[in-house]
Amino acid sequence: VTKFKVPANFKGLMENQMVGPSTEILAESDFPEQSFKPKVQMPFKRVPGQNPRKVEVERRRRLYLTFDIAELLASKGIDSNQLMPRHYDPDNMPPIEETKDSVFPIYLPLQVFDNDEFDCRTPEEWMSLGLEPGSSDRKPVPGKALLPTDDVLGHEDPKSQELIYKWIDVGVLDYDKETDLYLVHKTDEKGLVRDEEGRPIINGGRTPEG
Repeated sequence: VTKFKVPANFKGLMENQMVGPSTEILAESDFPEQSFKPKVQMPFKRVPGQNPRKVEVERRRRLYLTFDIAELLASKGIDSNQLMPRHYDPDNMPPIEETKDSVFPIYLPLQVFDNDEFDCRTPEEWMSLGLEPGSSDRKPVPGKALLPTDDVLGHEDPKSQELIYKWIDVGVLDYDKETDLYLVHKTDEKGLVRDEEGRPIINGGRTPEG
């Protein structure tokens, strides 16, 4: 009689034995699974002739994953980097021939044109997506934000002419009802929302000490 011996490369052998694609989410993530599910206005009890609710949710989830806000704006001729107002610089004004339709620089903030009339969720509902069943900790909610690529200059002078703004993957940490603003944190190269010490950021970044 001999006892069972585990090979030294047991983990590698198990990974090689995976056959075919899987719907299981294998990648590490700091976002709850339900935060990626779209809101569907359908009865839980299936009506004859209609798709089951789970099928419709999965179809819309895959459809929304194919959308990219930067590409959608670019298809309409909108440069995302030009959406943020900058300091007025009369010495570097482009000639009228190069400005095409717009003669004056952009000076109105995006908040002026904000409209939440057709939003499928309220801000409180969005933030509640970070709560997992059985847990009191609220995880970040995935999103995209138009942010400067230079964090240091972006904090010092958000309207600097030298800044380049891009749509960046972020984790939404919190929402301020008084200012109607979201607190976001850029994801790292692995798509995780971590602090400087590599720990997941939960509960809007608030620590037990406040």
